[in-house]
Amino acid sequence: MCDVIKKIFKVVGILVAIAGAVAGVYYLVTKVLPCKNEVADDDESDYVSCSCCEAEEPVEVEAK
Repeated sequence: MCDVIKKIFKVVGILVAIAGAVAGVYYLVTKVLPCKNEVADDDESDYVSCSCCEAEEPVEVEAK
């Protein structure tokens, strides 16, 4: 009877360890990784210079 209880505790321990690992990965993905993206989210980092637009001559608009 004592061997059965040891096996049950071993299975429960393995399940608790797996649940803890899943909770750790969930916490890492939801809390830690989005913080890194907020720091790098600048307006200047998304800016792309377009030299083709700068080469055109400005268009003059006549006032009415």
